[in-house]
Formats: sequence, structure tokens, C-alpha cells
Amino acid sequence: MASFIIEGGHRLKGEIIPQGAKNEALQVICATILTQEPITISNVPDILDVNNLIQLLMDMGVKVSKSGIGTYTFQADNIDLKYLESEDFLNKCAKLRGSIMLVGPLVTRFGKAITPKPGGDKIGRRRLDTHFLGIEALGAEFQYDKTREIYEVKAGQLNGCSMLLDEASVTGTANVIMAAVLAKGKTTIYNAACEPYIQQLCRMLNQMGAKISGVASNLITIEGVSSLQGATHTILPDMIEVGSFIGMAAMTASELTIKNVSYENLGIIPQSFRRLGIKLEQCGDDIVVPEQHNYQIESFIDGSIMTIADAPWPGLTPDLLSVMLVVATQANGSVLIHQKMFESRLFFVDKLIDMGAQIILCDPHRAVVIGHNHRIPLMGGNMTSPDIRAGIAMLIAAMSAEGTSRIHNIEQIDRGYQNIELRLNSIGAKITRI
Repeated sequence: MASFIIEGGHRLKGEIIPQGAKNEALQVICATILTQEPITISNVPDILDVNNLIQLLMDMGVKVSKSGIGTYTFQADNIDLKYLESEDFLNKCAKLRGSIMLVGPLVTRFGKAITPKPGGDKIGRRRLDTHFLGIEALGAEFQYDKTREIYEVKAGQLNGCSMLLDEASVTGTANVIMAAVLAKGKTTIYNAACEPYIQQLCRMLNQMGAKISGVASNLITIEGVSSLQGATHTILPDMIEVGSFIGMAAMTASELTIKNVSYENLGIIPQSFRRLGIKLEQCGDDIVVPEQHNYQIESFIDGSIMTIADAPWPGLTPDLLSVMLVVATQANGSVLIHQKMFESRLFFVDKLIDMGAQIILCDPHRAVVIGHNHRIPLMGGNMTSPDIRAGIAMLIAAMSAEGTSRIHNIEQIDRGYQNIELRLNSIGAKITRI
């Protein structure tokens, strides 16, 4: 198990470029299973979850070649269907939550799929009902083997239908879309997730010959086609990393330029940081965060305490609430952080309290943060990262703290952030991997 040693109190200076979006990468890489023809994808992030998925596809028989930094070509013209029933395949899927998005492509193209309960962050219940109910509505049959803890999915020709998803699940929507593009007839998906990553998936599928309309809305219509062709695709910058860099600049009172952020796809993220009092400017497609020694949390118009809560797109992504919670510890004022989606994601705040943060954990979903206004620095601590987003939040706290901190289990951070210590050290951080 690797660890970070962080020497706190160093300011950042210069420019940093966000990596390709992790969540989009997992979706579009799974979509390459839908055709026999080559698919070339650029701006693929070099992170653990994505690399594990690419290796899994190679084990399945997908031809994968790398033609440059972050550019891969996938060709799924000779899938080893027997391997998909092996213990090796199931064990690897169980450790990678993104593998659940192989179900839709495999069922619609080959008529069957087997998947275990997927792994990923330990952040509370992450049910799969939306995935299975949506694909089942298209005509697939699901069986659960309690002994092996695996789901078996079988189908003949899938048929389009009209469905209302029980929740606007991003990965669930992606799975149903990928299953529906080769189904016979028309499919309408209401209450679909419409995050930029879903939009990107739909655009790539349309380039492959799919017929998807309603992109960027919560009502997606798909006219099934008999086959798909090759395509090229470029992954968006990772909005979660953009938000993480904004938080780092604010907590360390640093001036930082975040390059090539695809500002139009950030949605409410910049405004949410402004609500915490953080100044940031859009300069073309860059974000400039000036040096700030104080930032004042806004109140609502009626004077009540500010609440920052997650919501389906175009609301605030839940993946940034851990970062915003840490940023609030050095703001001037108080804020209620309301994490609606996952009931275990706020449990890392005990480590921040040990570092000197003033936080009241109301329940598994809500925490009140009373900011120090940079008058009382956090103190270095010894922490263990429970998930990707809590890990980066701990790293931000440690970078701003007085003294030295140690973060264990940083493989969790590596799952979502590419060479993070090297990139941050190049702009002034002092982080050592051991």
C-alpha cells in the first residue's frame, strides 16, 4: 500500500491542464464493444480505473493499440465469449465498478452477459436496479446466482420500448442507451441522466451510425440500427479535476490558471465555488483563480445559511462535495453540505476535525462547516483515503495544513487522478510518494 507525505503550507503558481474525464472514459471504452470496426479515442486519462478497464477488454480479446499519449484504438472483432464466463473475468469485474457498463453492449451484440456485484468506492449503497430494469424492459432476462454472487443476463433480439427510469443514474442511463442502439425499433428513455459525459457517449454512438435524438435532455429517443461502424472520439476534460484544482488554489491562497477546461461543459460548478466566496475568472477556455487570503461564504437572499447540495445534472455533481467541504473549512462563514446520493461519503470528516476543522456531522448525509477564514490553519495529520473523492479532499487539506501529513491507501486517489503528485509538484506542491 502506497502513501503520500505532504509538506503543507506551500503555495501553487503557474498553469495546470486537467486530464481526460474518468467517467466519460469508462463509458466510451465500454461502447467500443458494440462494433467490429476500429474506434479511436483520444485524451484517455492514465489512471488506475481506466487502465484496468482497458486491460480487461484486452483479456476479452479486444485488440488495443496505443498511438500516442492518451490515444488508443480498440477493435472488438474477436471477443472470447468463453472468457466472459471465467473466474478471472468475474474477479476483475468485481474490483472495477465501471465494468457494469459492459452488460448493455454485450447483451445487445452477443445476447448474453455475466457480471458480479461490481466494486469501486465504499461510499454507501450503489444499487444496480436502474441498469437491470432498463435492459430487462428491452427484452433481456436476468437471473441472480446467490452462491457465486453473479448476475446472468440473456436475450435474443432486443426490442425497443418506452421506459421511465426509476432514477437519473448516469451509468444506468449509459448502459440502457448502449443496449438500445442495436435493439429493434424505437426506444424512449425518460428521466435519463443528461450529464456532459452521457452527451459525449451519444455523440460518439451517433458518429458510429446510431440514431439518438434528445441528446442533452432527460428524454432520449433511439431508433435501433442493425450494426455500428468505426469512429474517432475525444474525451472532455475532467470537470471533477477542474473543481479539485479550484479548491487547491483557494485553500493554499495561490494564483493558478487551469487550462482548457471546456468551460461550457462545467455547468453550475464555477458558480458553486463562487457561492463559497472564491473568485475565479473565465479567460477563453481557461479558468484563472487569483490569490485569495479570504473568501466569504454567501447567504441566501433571505439571510439563511448557505446550503451546497448535489443534484442530477444540471445540478451540482456529488463528486465535488468532498472538495467543497474542505474548501469551506478556511472560508469566512458557515455552510451546510448536503450529500444526498451516498450515505457514507461524509464519514471522512473525522480526519478533518482531527486536523482542526470545525465541522458538525449532523447525519450520514449532512455536515455543517464553520470556516476559519484562514486565521487558524489546519494541522498536519495521519489519514487513510476511503475513496477517490475523499482522498483528493484529504490531499487538499494536507497541502494547506501547517506541518507534515501522511495519507495512506493512495491507490484510491490513483484510481481517479493521473500522476497527481508529479503534476502538483511542478507548480509548487511538496508531495512525496512512498
